[in-house]
Amino acid sequence: MTGKKGKDASRMAVLGGGAWGTALALAMLRAGHEVRLWARDAEMVAAVRRGENPRYLPGIAFDVGIDATTEMEKALAGADCVLAVTPAQSLRAVLGTAKAHMPQGAPLVLCAKGIERDTGALMSGIVEDMLPDNPIAALSGPSFAADVARGLPTAVVVAARAEALAAELAACFSARNLRCYSSDDLVGVELGGALKNVFAIAAGAVTGAALGASAQAAMVTRGFVELRRIGAAFGARPETLMGLSGLGDLLLSCSSVQSRNFGYGLALGRGEPLAGRPLAEGVPTAAIAARIAAERGIDAPIITTVAAILDGKVSIGEAVSALMTRPLKTETEE
Repeated sequence: MTGKKGKDASRMAVLGGGAWGTALALAMLRAGHEVRLWARDAEMVAAVRRGENPRYLPGIAFDVGIDATTEMEKALAGADCVLAVTPAQSLRAVLGTAKAHMPQGAPLVLCAKGIERDTGALMSGIVEDMLPDNPIAALSGPSFAADVARGLPTAVVVAARAEALAAELAACFSARNLRCYSSDDLVGVELGGALKNVFAIAAGAVTGAALGASAQAAMVTRGFVELRRIGAAFGARPETLMGLSGLGDLLLSCSSVQSRNFGYGLALGRGEPLAGRPLAEGVPTAAIAARIAAERGIDAPIITTVAAILDGKVSIGEAVSALMTRPLKTETEE
């Protein structure tokens, strides 16, 4: 990165004023960087400037010092690095707005997790289409926004195709209570983050339907098998999926109501209304992941079943029955 503001400081632009965007902006501020945050909502921008985000991080007061703005040009001006923290399904539109103002050569770090519903593209594929001259990285791992905002210990992975860039960014982002590992397996890190959301919905549905801890453990374990199958088809390394951005994120998201996807599945399993619930990226990801698995001939029964439940094609009871009566095979059979 270029344009340092001091020995170790950089100018960071964060696109997105939700819980995760605000938490990452705080993490960058605590790492000693100059931080500008872009959001559409003027009221939210004013709140962040005061040191709060009551809509997305209620009850958490934080450091004043984030330069929040509704102006994309101001947020991106002179940025050494840009963190894209907008929902996966709106990334293309946001980058379309940002394109005219993106600093040439500044790394763009993807911090949302998902697969584009209409095209089946990973987030890095969208950046390649929209901003071909900006290096791409991704930040992922077992992390809740509220924990990061509170400064609780968290470990994540920063991935880029160029190992040197990944290591540089990881060192730049790391601070007290935020440890960043580096990886050059960008696809593996992206897939782990995207697909764990689908399994978190399944885990929440199992819990909500009171199917028991044994069913929960089986679902998470077999879900990880599906994650590795799809990862292998995309060229992801097995050790990446065994790490923080794969297994680590899967375990966290499948075990806590802090996960929006787990919470969505919980409501689904209980038969509660789903309208108006917080955004769950696993919902659009399930459909496209099921389609990708079918097109590539990958056996992914849990993903396929979650997509069918969300589409209203089967009930949870019917889904469980179908999964339990599938043909028997060895545990390690691919």
